Amino acid sequence: MMNTLQINGYRAVIKYDPDIDLFRGEFVGLNGGADFYAADIEGLKKEAALSLKVFLDMCKEEGVEPRKAYSGKFNVRVPADLHADITSAATADGKSLNQWVVETLEHAVHS
Repeated sequence: MMNTLQINGYRAVIKYDPDIDLFRGEFVGLNGGADFYAADIEGLKKEAALSLKVFLDMCKEEGVEPRKAYSGKFNVRVPADLHADITSAATADGKSLNQWVVETLEHAVHS
């Protein structure tokens, strides 16, 4: 996935902040915030590892699970014509709507 960095199994999203002329990383899927800044890739990796360590140490100290729990369910609202097109595509592939959407989303995030 583009614009992401993985440290010890935790994923961070990286964006450029033109106001401060640095890259900003933020770990996602956490029960709290852990961000970091650097001017280059090596700096990002170093600062990410440090930020994550501080966050994980705090979680351990406070008895907090570091990762958010996800139910595996979410609602998506789409226009009626898109809903019809998705249903047609799923049927044409011989799949349920849910199976087709899951596979499409998996492909989107792993490409």
